[in-house]
Amino acid sequence: MLFDQKRFPNLHAGNHRDIITETNETYNCIAWAAGIDNDWWEPVAGRFWPANTPRDFKVTSLVIAYESVGFATCTDGSLEPGIEKIAIYANGPEYMHAARQLETGKWTSKMGKAEQIEHETPNDLAGPAYGQVTVFMKRTRPHQ
Repeated sequence: MLFDQKRFPNLHAGNHRDIITETNETYNCIAWAAGIDNDWWEPVAGRFWPANTPRDFKVTSLVIAYESVGFATCTDGSLEPGIEKIAIYANGPEYMHAARQLETGKWTSKMGKAEQIEHETPNDLAGPAYGQVTVFMKRTRPHQ
């Protein structure tokens, strides 16, 4: 997929690769960051959203949603053996995107209804489309 350079100014062929080329409306970036690929996480009627989590698009609510599956806030996105990290992107108080760190230290994102990509750093997606990384979270990497 060729990304709009105005929306994703840091993303280019040298720092990402497509993992799935076809669209997939089964799950979104929020679910994918939590390791879920069979449900769409969104705080609206008809979509999955963790119990006891405010149904709004605030970063603070997304943090609570991720805490429900074992994540806790942390200071950065550096690679730690045995630890899975996520990055939450925001533009102001509302979240825009989330990405998950792979065991290699690279990151993976689900691009809305489109494909999944792998990118070098969380900042590769920072910009007008998703805002900036505002929160990092981590949990013990689930056994695969």
